[in-house]
Amino acid sequence: MDTAADDTVTDASGDAQDGPTGRRSAKWAARRPAWTRRVTLPPAARPYLAPLALYGVTKLVGLLVFAKLLEYAGDYQEKNPRFGGGAHWWDVLATWDGWWYLQVAEHGYHPALVRLDSEGLFTVQQNSVAFFPLYPSLIRMVSDLTGLGLYGSGILVSVLSSFVAAAGIYAVVSLLAGARAGIIAAGLWAVAPGAGVEWAVYSESVFVALAAWTCYCVMTRRWVTAGLLAFVAGFNRPTSAVLIGAVGLAALVTLARPSTRREHGVRGPVYAMVVAPLGLLSYVAWVGYSTGEATAYFTLQREGWAHFFDYGAYTFDVLRNLAIGRNDYVFAFSTPDLLSLQLVLALPFLIALMLRKRPPLVLVAYTLATIVTVLGTQQMFGNTMRYLLPAFPLLLAPAAALSRLRTPSLVVFFSTAALASGWYAHYVIFELGVP
Repeated sequence: MDTAADDTVTDASGDAQDGPTGRRSAKWAARRPAWTRRVTLPPAARPYLAPLALYGVTKLVGLLVFAKLLEYAGDYQEKNPRFGGGAHWWDVLATWDGWWYLQVAEHGYHPALVRLDSEGLFTVQQNSVAFFPLYPSLIRMVSDLTGLGLYGSGILVSVLSSFVAAAGIYAVVSLLAGARAGIIAAGLWAVAPGAGVEWAVYSESVFVALAAWTCYCVMTRRWVTAGLLAFVAGFNRPTSAVLIGAVGLAALVTLARPSTRREHGVRGPVYAMVVAPLGLLSYVAWVGYSTGEATAYFTLQREGWAHFFDYGAYTFDVLRNLAIGRNDYVFAFSTPDLLSLQLVLALPFLIALMLRKRPPLVLVAYTLATIVTVLGTQQMFGNTMRYLLPAFPLLLAPAAALSRLRTPSLVVFFSTAALASGWYAHYVIFELGVP
């Protein structure tokens, strides 16, 4: 007796499975050109589509607004191509620190400490070894492989790394507050103050990608991977010290508690603790060896760029000047400074909200150490927005709160934030200050 099983049987997706017609369909599907076949993502990758889409669209809107503002003002055309200028608006994205990174990518390093005949703020000639090698090495590698040129490769590395960072932020936040909050956190990182450098020739995107996934690996007991990622991060930025310290502290606490020691084992945490600092230490040691002065890197930062840890004295000086409407301090830029002031005033509130969520130790240590390092260092106060960009765990509580909103409300919020970010996160830093 014939049944329906003898005819074409389809699954939930409508694909033919059995029967003569099904076999003919299967043969035709096998002969179809590759470009006509439906591309399917691995199941593990599908949860990342929404956060990456939100991040990418939001960033793109902000960048377009930035471009329109640059074209409207036209000031960049009159500036030095090294200091915020260029023939086209997109050239601005490779100025200031971007110029140094491209120099390293093209010419490599020439370590030297050249003393200046000066008693002012800068007593040592600036040198490219102040810029860590991972990012320019990636630029050079991509340029050699693709032929894009150094500028195009630098932008490509930053953009791709920013998506990896957004995915890492989603992974961390979704573990603690759910997938919806993770998606929103990725979008918030796109419109965070200072986010303009995420798609510029700057190393922030590479660093946050490494930091977010390092924290995720610690949270999910992947100690070996966490140690390796922290090791690589040590070749990217000096602030990798806070990430390395957070990994080491989390490993120590894990080993100190019998319950977690039995659960996690000993080898993984010990490996992470030992390997994590080697990248940072080896680069600083190489700079010292190459220049003939063991502390050359720190001397260069202090006397060549006027950046050094002063226990918050500079930040306090800026805050009291801004409070009374004065700018009697080093590196004064009114608009970026006022925006950074608002962010600094919001920090206690953001920290308290983050702690209420009871995040893992690695996130708490990483975030607090980042904030202490930024506020305790003399550097351009207007760039506090950019320097705090790696403190992504601060997005945990706002993302969790926003996740309770309905989709139409979130669309309005992110549309408004994306448009505004073209000014406060892009134009303010690149054109009204020094990124």
